[in-house]
Amino acid sequence: MLRNMFKAKLHRATVTDANLNYEGSVTIDKDLLDASGILEFEKVDIWNITNGSRFSTYVLEGRRGSGEICLNGAAARLVQVGDRVIIATFAMMDEKELEGFKPTVVQLDEHNRIVSKDGVLV
Repeated sequence: MLRNMFKAKLHRATVTDANLNYEGSVTIDKDLLDASGILEFEKVDIWNITNGSRFSTYVLEGRRGSGEICLNGAAARLVQVGDRVIIATFAMMDEKELEGFKPTVVQLDEHNRIVSKDGVLV
């Protein structure tokens, strides 16, 4: 049986830009994508801690080391620069894949630097 499981998240990311006049997506620093295992073009859910809005979009790869979290297109109306958000992704897994599976959780500081990964301080 397949189950839709929480795969990974960037926890408490800070929105660095909101670009209404761009094709919809979220641009994320490549280093943060690598740390979380989130892939370019992968669907993500975004939960705005600051204002409570929740929406889905897809990922574009941002410049490595930039700390960039930029909401593009219609999603730009749901955030403001400085808002804290959770960016999460899910994956379909069968029973065999679930054995020993743990999602990847990357905690970020206010400058989108990695504070911890899977509960281990960096």
